[in-house]
Amino acid sequence: MSLTRLHIDSFRNITSAQLQLGDGLNLIYGQNGSGKTSILEAIYFLGMGRSFRSHLSQRVINNQQDQLTLFANLEQQQQQAKVGLRRFRSGEIEVKINGDKVKRLSTLAETLPIQVITPESFSLLFEGPKSRRQFIDWGAFHTDKNFYSAWANVRRILKHRNQMLKNETPYQQIQFWDKELVRYAEMVTQIRKQYVGSLNELLKGIIEEFLPQVDVKVSFTRGWDSKTHYHELLQAQYLRDLAAGHTASGPHKADLRLRVGTLPVQDALSRGQLKLLVCALRIAQGKLLKQQINKNSIYLVDDLPSELDARHRQLLLQQLSDTGAQVFVTAIEPAAIIDSLNTPPAKVFHVEQGRVTVIE
Repeated sequence: MSLTRLHIDSFRNITSAQLQLGDGLNLIYGQNGSGKTSILEAIYFLGMGRSFRSHLSQRVINNQQDQLTLFANLEQQQQQAKVGLRRFRSGEIEVKINGDKVKRLSTLAETLPIQVITPESFSLLFEGPKSRRQFIDWGAFHTDKNFYSAWANVRRILKHRNQMLKNETPYQQIQFWDKELVRYAEMVTQIRKQYVGSLNELLKGIIEEFLPQVDVKVSFTRGWDSKTHYHELLQAQYLRDLAAGHTASGPHKADLRLRVGTLPVQDALSRGQLKLLVCALRIAQGKLLKQQINKNSIYLVDDLPSELDARHRQLLLQQLSDTGAQVFVTAIEPAAIIDSLNTPPAKVFHVEQGRVTVIE
C-alpha cells in the first residue's frame, strides 16, 4: 500500500499542493509553522476522516475557504485506486473511493491503514486506557472482519444499559440486555486477546533492538475480573452500577499494560526510551498487519529527530525501512534524517509558508 500522488486544497496553511510521492521514505523538511506537519495531517485526514492534532475538524480548513479537498492515487499489489474527501465548514463530509460515494468512514480506514508517530504519541503511555484500547482496536479492526460489528454492538448496548441505569430500571428488565452484552463482549475480548498475543511475538524482538537493557512486559487486561464470568459480574454489580449511573466493568475498560518489573513503563523509562517504545509498538503493529493480511501500513513520523540521538535515529529509520512500507518523515533540518539513512530518500520536499517544493 502506497500513495503515488497527493492533492491538498485549503488544508490549514496549504492553499494548494500537488505531490508526486515515492514508494519508500518521503522526507519533508521546513521550519516550525511552515506546514510540513500539515502534509502528514492531510494524509491522516484522508485515511481517517479526522485530524490527529485537533478534535475540531473545522479548524483544519483554510480560514479563507468553506471547504477543504484531499485526493490521492493509491497502489496496492499492482492495483490502482483513487480516494477523495471533501470536508465542509458546516461539518458535512463527502468521501469517494474510485468515484463511488462511501457512507462509513470505517471504509476509509480499511482502505488506508495509517500509523502515526508524533511527539504527542506519548499519550499512548501517559494517558488513560482509552488510547491503548484504540491501539489494540486498530489492529483488531484491520485483521478480523468480525471485530467492527461486535464492538459496535457492545457500545450500542452499553449506551442503552447506562440510560436504563440512570432511569433506575429494575434488574429484571436489564437482564435481557446483559445477555446480549455478554455475547458481544466475549467476542470482542477474544479478538483483542488473540491480537495482543500475536503482536507480542513481533514486539519482543523490536524492543530488544531498541531497548536491549530493558525487559518490557506487555499484557492485555479485558476490563473485568479474569476469574469471574461477565454475566455474573454484571448481576453482582447492579446496585453499584445503579448508584453510579453507568456500567463500571466490561470491554470498554480493557487496557494494554506495559511494565518494567513491577513499575509502569512511564515510571521506569526516560522520555527517549519511551519514544522508542512507542515506535516499537507502531512498527510491530504495521509488521503484523503485513504478516496477517499482506497489506502495508503508511507511516507518518513527525519530528523524528526530537529526543533521539544519531544512533537511535538510524536504528528507528532502519526498522521503518525493514517494514517495506511507505514512510513520511518530517524534520527541521534534512541532514538529521539523510545522515542516518543507508540509502537516499525516495523523495524530498521543502515546505515554506504553506508552499511545497520538490528537491531533486
